[in-house]
Amino acid sequence: MRLSILRATLALALGLFLAPLAADAQQPGKAYRIGVLATTHWPPFDSFRAGLRELGYIEGQNMAIEYRWAEQRTTLFPNLAADLVRLQVDVIVTWGTPAAQAAKTATSTIPIVMASIGDAVGTGLVTSLAHPGGNITGQSALNPELEGKRLELLKEAVPTASRLAALWHPANPIAALLLKETQVAAQQLGLQVQAVEVHSPIDLEGAFAAMALQHADALVVVPDAFFVLNRTRVAELAIHHRLPAIYQYAEHVHAGGLIAYGPNYHELFRRAATYVDKILKGAKPADLPVERPMKFDLFINLKTAKALGLTMPPILLFQADEVIQ
Repeated sequence: MRLSILRATLALALGLFLAPLAADAQQPGKAYRIGVLATTHWPPFDSFRAGLRELGYIEGQNMAIEYRWAEQRTTLFPNLAADLVRLQVDVIVTWGTPAAQAAKTATSTIPIVMASIGDAVGTGLVTSLAHPGGNITGQSALNPELEGKRLELLKEAVPTASRLAALWHPANPIAALLLKETQVAAQQLGLQVQAVEVHSPIDLEGAFAAMALQHADALVVVPDAFFVLNRTRVAELAIHHRLPAIYQYAEHVHAGGLIAYGPNYHELFRRAATYVDKILKGAKPADLPVERPMKFDLFINLKTAKALGLTMPPILLFQADEVIQ
């Protein structure tokens, strides 16, 4: 009888030990679905995915990403955002103001993370940076001093420049604000600025011809995803018209642009993965402050400088985070 009791006790203990293992085997961890809404794939999205991997989210195992690209047609964003909502994704990650606005209009319940945006407060996406409110948070790249710093760098590279052209894309809600900040900064530096707008890629050649007629000495490209997508053509036209140009995104310099100065977007997108992780673990977007970038990078293309007949000041080359030979 004692042997029977012992066997029963061992069987009970073994059952209690194996039960959690069986439960784990029958109920694997949840596979999250993340929606991405943007104009098109951009290299920093690779950093976003790398950030997710570092936090333990592996595509095909415990996470899937649903990409929705507008391919330069911002009018598609509302339908693309609605599609992600229909899929009931766990969180939506956006790049740019039009994408964030479309996502916020499409849902008031699914969390939204802005990987990068211009003016989150001014566009009404969040109540304040410290207390976003609602279902949206992330990172705002707007810095009132940034446009002035870019003009200072351009002036250092081209000391004789006095007339600048500012290339901008009015379809972006933030573009007008950035253009205004550029004009204010230029006035403080004693520079004249002529705004030249484009609405589609076919406008680019005519825009650069207009700059030539206006005798522009240099060019400022107002930050916009449109110009990132058309960066090779913009760089080619700038060189053809012998216009030293400054941009915000490093991709412009890698495509043949002269100078770029702006936030480190790879770090911003990697940081966006941290927001996603916190939200998936239960944090509410309203309680996660919107952050601003802390690091700004300078990129210089010496090959382009040579093509333009420019000698870059040693102090600029010393400050550069990357110099393309």
